[in-house]
Amino acid sequence: MYNYNKIQIQKGLVAIFNLLAVVAVFAQKEAKIFDDYKKDRSILPDFSYVGYHQGEKNIPNITDYKYFDVTDFGAKPNDGKSDKIAIQFAIDAANKNGSGIVYFPKGRFLVNENGDATNSIISKKSNIIFRGSGSGPGGTELYMKNALPPANPAQMWTVPPLFIFGSGGSDKKIGVVTEAAAIGNLTIKLNTTEGLNPGDWIMLSLLDNNKDLIASELKNYKAEPQWTYLVKKGIDVKVFYQIKKINKETLTLNAPISYTIDPKYKWEVSKFANSEEVGIEDIAFVGNWTEKFVHHRSWKDDSGYTMLNMRRNTNSWIKNCRFTNCSVAATIAQSANISVLNCKIDGNAGHQAINSNGSTNVLIANCVDEASQWHSFGSSHGSMNTVIWKCTYPATTCFESHSSQPRNTLFDEVEGGLMNGRAGGATENMPNHMQGLVLWNYKQTNEPVKDFEFWPPTAVFEWWKIPNPVVVGFTSKGSTFKMEQIGQSESLDKAVVPASLYLAQLKLRLNKFPKWIKELE
Repeated sequence: MYNYNKIQIQKGLVAIFNLLAVVAVFAQKEAKIFDDYKKDRSILPDFSYVGYHQGEKNIPNITDYKYFDVTDFGAKPNDGKSDKIAIQFAIDAANKNGSGIVYFPKGRFLVNENGDATNSIISKKSNIIFRGSGSGPGGTELYMKNALPPANPAQMWTVPPLFIFGSGGSDKKIGVVTEAAAIGNLTIKLNTTEGLNPGDWIMLSLLDNNKDLIASELKNYKAEPQWTYLVKKGIDVKVFYQIKKINKETLTLNAPISYTIDPKYKWEVSKFANSEEVGIEDIAFVGNWTEKFVHHRSWKDDSGYTMLNMRRNTNSWIKNCRFTNCSVAATIAQSANISVLNCKIDGNAGHQAINSNGSTNVLIANCVDEASQWHSFGSSHGSMNTVIWKCTYPATTCFESHSSQPRNTLFDEVEGGLMNGRAGGATENMPNHMQGLVLWNYKQTNEPVKDFEFWPPTAVFEWWKIPNPVVVGFTSKGSTFKMEQIGQSESLDKAVVPASLYLAQLKLRLNKFPKWIKELE
């Protein structure tokens, strides 16, 4: 009777505490910046279109595709022999079929042993599911014993990924944009739409070194001479959108324009060569990177064990995967509307975690970097509208912002270190980020920094330049900021409501939360 009563009392106390927590949340006033955003959508970037089918659909549990079990193609788990050729055979068969589930039963499969060809394992088609039997103990492990060789040993980033999920074909130039379009517009007008159909994807691109254009984006900062890409080649934008409908020379898009289009600059439109509906699920990708990592010491440190690259994919996903002892876990390159959910990086520390590279509307959510990669989750190379939501990494690292003009990156309910030495990028490709970096309810876990700078003088530190970030609901052990370097700020010592900017924007657009959000949380 005593134990029963004790349990009931504990349950009652828990219920009371939960109720008080709910009351406290409702008592909190909504952040002013979000209240203002509801009236004026230009105040913040709109992140609500990120992820698989713009966050509007659940990632499907595909069961009706033909199965291509790798063991039927010669792979055998736990036998100490390479399975690399058999895995490629299974992928090729699924590609030829036009769709398929490349399936791995439980066990350890060897994917780059002594004597294996030093090439990537590649899939180039749509509707391919690469599915294991779980990424935890007793599940499916793909083990990479040997690093792949770099294309150029002097260029430490040139090791190819072991797995590439890409696309065949090439882009086809269509025409140029003829009328101005504001951020948030869903339509653009071209000189011709010949060769395009509803459902096609386009690449909308700009490369222009007009000084006024550069100045308009940097705003109160100036480009430095050593930033040769920005100074000589200019503002570089490549974004990917799906066509909803076509009316003569006007395209209506599924997602709004995220960069102001002025036709006096040459905005080109190409038909984008892509694969779609590709899923990578429930697999552990395990490398053999066991040395103490030293940044830029060698190609093996920086990219020797690069596990996975998803490129030229749309409406695709990676979920429930683990990446262990790797240089680079996963890169989403030249893709759009990709969701990366419930993934883990662990084991020995390496170079990069999971990043959006030159992609549009990517969501990386509920992922954890336990390894403390030198660059944790983030964006690079012209990515537009990247959301890092409810991700964590140790106090010993920071997010990635790897130069080459990424824009509109949201770190939303993220927990980890904040330090200026982990963004990444070569001097010629600076700054680390362009406009639109947002820290929303960011919890800094490393030691506090007084007067933290987002744009320090180059003489003080050369590799950390982020113009006018938005910082809202920041919590730490006592860090402060150089306030003149922050574009907008609110509540720099306490979390705000809404807890997630991404979720709040998504609900504002859809008037509800999709089912997958509830399942993820």
